Amino acid sequence: MNHNGGGSMGHAVRSCSASDTKSAVSPPGGGQVTGRFAPTPSGRLHLGNLLCAMLAYLSARHAGGRFLLRIEDLDAPRCPRSLARQAVEDLAWFGLRWDAPPLYQSERTAVYQSHLERLEAKGLIYPCFCTRAQLQQQASAAPNLGDTQRVYAGTCAHLTQEEARRRSLARSPALRVRVPDEAIRFVDGLQGPQCENLARDCGDFIVRRSDGLFGYQLAVVVDDALTGVDEVVRGRDILSATPRQIYLLRELGYPVPRYYHIPLLTDAQGRRLAKRDRDLDLSALSRRYTPQRLLGMLAHAAGLLEEDRAADLEELTALFDWSNVRRDDLRLPSWL
Repeated sequence: MNHNGGGSMGHAVRSCSASDTKSAVSPPGGGQVTGRFAPTPSGRLHLGNLLCAMLAYLSARHAGGRFLLRIEDLDAPRCPRSLARQAVEDLAWFGLRWDAPPLYQSERTAVYQSHLERLEAKGLIYPCFCTRAQLQQQASAAPNLGDTQRVYAGTCAHLTQEEARRRSLARSPALRVRVPDEAIRFVDGLQGPQCENLARDCGDFIVRRSDGLFGYQLAVVVDDALTGVDEVVRGRDILSATPRQIYLLRELGYPVPRYYHIPLLTDAQGRRLAKRDRDLDLSALSRRYTPQRLLGMLAHAAGLLEEDRAADLEELTALFDWSNVRRDDLRLPSWL
C-alpha cells in the first residue's frame, strides 16, 4: 500500500489508560539502520511519495545504513508492472539508490501463506463470510470513532466448523485475525507516544481477502521483518495501522521497528495530494524542474533547509536530523 504523504486510511490512534495496557512496545536501538520505501504503483508517483522516499533515504544514509525498495503490488490488476517500472525509474531519476533488487509483493504469495499458517496454528485466524453490505449495516450500529473506521462486530468470530463449512459452499470467506482486549503502546519518532486498544478501537481485522489477496497488514510486517527493516518512515495517514502491525509482529515472533510517521504534503491551497493530481505527478514535474530543485523544495518544506533552493542528496544526507523535520502538515510553494 502506498501511504506516503497523501490520502487517509483508518482511524486516529486513541488514548489508552494505564489500566488498559498489558503489552508495551519500545523502539529498538543500536545497530545498523535499514530503511525502506514501499510505494503502491496504482498511478504515477507524486511529490508526497517523493517526500516520504527522500526522508526514509536520508535517515538511513545519514546513519550509514541500508536502504531498500519494495513495490507493494499485491492487487496486481490495479498495479500494472508498467507503473512499477515507472516508479523505479522516477526514484532513480532523483538519485536514490537501493542496496538490493526491488522486492515485488505480487511474487511473494507463498511467503505470506506460510506466515498465515503460523497464525492459524496459534488459533488466531477464522473465516469471515460477511458481505460488504452486511459490514456497512453492522457499522451503522458500531461505535463511531469519528471517521471511516468502524470496529468489526465479531459476527463470524464464533462459527462452528460445520457452520463455516456450510457457508463456504455459497461464498469464499475472508480471513480475520483475532485481537486481544489489550493496549498496544509505542513511541513514534515524530508523532510521540501512541496507544490503541485493538479490541475496542479496531476489532478483528482481515489478513486475507475473500478473493484470495493477502491483506496489507500481514504482507507489510512479513516483508519488513524478513528484509531486516528496523526503521519505517511513512505518511501520518497510516499511523492508525501501526498497532495492528505491532500485534502481528509480536505474534509472529519478529522485532518491532522504529516508526516515523511524517506530515502530509498539501498543495499551495492546503489540499492533500493524490495520484489524480496529474499536474503535480512526476510525469509533469520532471519536464519542468531538475531533481535537485524538487529535492531542495521538499527539504525546505520539511524543515531541513532554511532556504527554498536546489540541493542534492549528498548535501541533504550530511545535514539530515529528525529534530528539524516539521510535525504539522507541509504546504507546497505557490510557484510550483
